[in-house]
Formats: sequence, C-alpha cells, structure tokens
Amino acid sequence: MPELVFFSGTMDCGKSTLALQIEHNRSARGLVGMIFTRDDRAGEGKLSSRLGLVTDAVEVEDGVDLYAYLVDQLSRGGRADYVIADEAQFLAPEQIDQLARVVDDLEIDVYAFGITTDFRSKLFPGSQRLVELADRVEVLQVEALCWCGARATHNARTVGGVMVMEGAQVVVGDVDHAADEIGYEVLCRRHHRRRMTAASARAAALSPDVLPVVPDRR
Repeated sequence: MPELVFFSGTMDCGKSTLALQIEHNRSARGLVGMIFTRDDRAGEGKLSSRLGLVTDAVEVEDGVDLYAYLVDQLSRGGRADYVIADEAQFLAPEQIDQLARVVDDLEIDVYAFGITTDFRSKLFPGSQRLVELADRVEVLQVEALCWCGARATHNARTVGGVMVMEGAQVVVGDVDHAADEIGYEVLCRRHHRRRMTAASARAAALSPDVLPVVPDRR
C-alpha cells in the first residue's frame, strides 16, 4: 500500500542525503519521481546535502496546491511513481494534507523529510501535521552530536555564536556560517536549556579561574 512517510531529525543528521539516496535508488530502477523542496541552502529549486550532492527540484511557494500540481503534471502526460518533499517543516499544514491526498487518491508513495521543532523547541506547523497524518514517522539513526559529544536533540539559532530565543520561526541559515552571521547549531537538551553553544563553552573555558584561597601562615 502507498504510504506517507515522515523522516525526521535535527539539522545535520542526513535527511537531505537520505532523500537524495532514495531518489537515486528509485531512478536507477527506472522509476520517475517528483521532488518538492522549499528554502534549500543551495538556492531555489534545488535539493542538496552538506556532502555536496544536489539535484533539481520544484520550489514550493505559499498557496501552491501540491495535489493539484501533481494532477496537472500527470494530465499533461507526465509521470510520478513517487514524491519526495524535502524541508517539509516549511510547508503549510494544508499542503501536508494535499500530500496525504496524493497517497490516498493517486496511490503514490510520498517521502517527506524535515526537522520537527524550531530553534525555540516549538513544533513547526508542517511537521506537526505530518506527525498527525503520516503512516510512519522515522527518526533518522545517523545521530548529530552536540559540542559536548552527547546526542543532539534540539536546533539552536545563533547570532555571533550566541544562542537566541526570539525572532521569526523561519530564517534560512546553516550550520556552516561566518561567526557574525545568523546560523544554526545542534545541541543536546541540557545545553539548549542552558543556552550554551560551542562558542560560549569555549569562552567559558578560556575565562580565568577563580584564584585559590591561600591559607594565612602567619
């Protein structure tokens, strides 16, 4: 039976790499896929991974009906044996409903990839709807690591290496960025709660220790 599958995880855990691998494996068997994405780091209409792999994709804009788009492509003689939706957290809840309809009415598998929560540990609306509707939710097993070496479970937004908790939910950035730019970092829950990034941890380590108390020997 066709399925709507949500592959979730933190940033830097290989979601886009897996999406590209699924595309490669199926296309190598003669299958044809439709790839949707939004706000990819490589630019408009691209699906890319941090390993340097990239392929063309359909950039999803606000208000686009994904079900209607696919039906239109099929009615024009196009083909779609499966659908890949990367950066699915940025899709609107109604667009997730449309992907579910693709599975149910067109009987086409849909593989959605995205992070579950934002930099404030709040669910993205698109991810929340995927959790509600998906036939399966797969947490990726390639673990991203916090600077401390523990498993990273949270995404943090940073400005100049300092973690911030306010701002728009969607601001495009990456884990690779200049020190003075808006960027993202994956953290374990403990250090996300303490707002301690790699930069702030290094700064703390470089701070002079409190001088030991020397007993008065007079």
